[in-house]
Amino acid sequence: MPRSKAIVALAVAMLVAAPAFAPALATPAPSAPQRVVSMNLCTDQLAMMLAAPGQLISVSDLAQDKRMSPMAQEAAGYPINRGRAEEIYLMNPDLVIAGEYASAPTVAMLRRLGIRVEVLSPAEDIDAIRDQITQVGDLLGQPEKARQILADFDTGLARVTSKTGRGRAALYYANGFTSGRDTLAGIIVTTAGYDNIANDYGVTETRALPLELLVMSDPDRLITGAKWPGQSRSEAILDHPVLAEITPNIIEATDANWVCGTPFILHAIRSLQ
Repeated sequence: MPRSKAIVALAVAMLVAAPAFAPALATPAPSAPQRVVSMNLCTDQLAMMLAAPGQLISVSDLAQDKRMSPMAQEAAGYPINRGRAEEIYLMNPDLVIAGEYASAPTVAMLRRLGIRVEVLSPAEDIDAIRDQITQVGDLLGQPEKARQILADFDTGLARVTSKTGRGRAALYYANGFTSGRDTLAGIIVTTAGYDNIANDYGVTETRALPLELLVMSDPDRLITGAKWPGQSRSEAILDHPVLAEITPNIIEATDANWVCGTPFILHAIRSLQ
């Protein structure tokens, strides 16, 4: 092992073994963070929108995946991380933004090493999206930029929100799952002007819906998840011929715009209109 890497490894080991040192190292700087790392697909997007030039130094590897990220092109300009404590520590960040479902050991390790980590919950409705834009703006010391993005989001939302009913829609994914009103997908469908058939069966979250119930609900529009390359038995149900029979209006939900609660849901809503 090269001498420089050995010194870094030894320093990390000493910090992990000495929790008494952590409180002193964990004191946040009074000024805006200068070296920010995002380790979550959804926080990646907000951080890229809000960060000042040079402030954001790394995003997650998923941020560069076009199937998942609507900002894949922008993310190509950033070094990526895979959410491992060792690689993030060596980037010398003064702020790490993680998602609620990030690896708990990674978050705990980074905090023990004296690195500030802020954990954000998924934004599952419009109010949560608005709050998170403001929250990330404050974390990055960019409140004015956050207010502008929020104003643009509200303007766009007013334009795409349907004032009239468009009929009944069904969300149907791999393994026969559907999403109800308390999910991001459900919010997108409702905002686009559709009545979600999940309401008929008391489904508020995401759970399985028997194919027979889907057929009997007779939706005007069927929204399925985008298929991934390769063979997947979980997706086989989306090829069932009855789905093509119940409605001619079949649309594949664009994963990149539907995955995260960010201003990009405006594109998802618009795609249903």
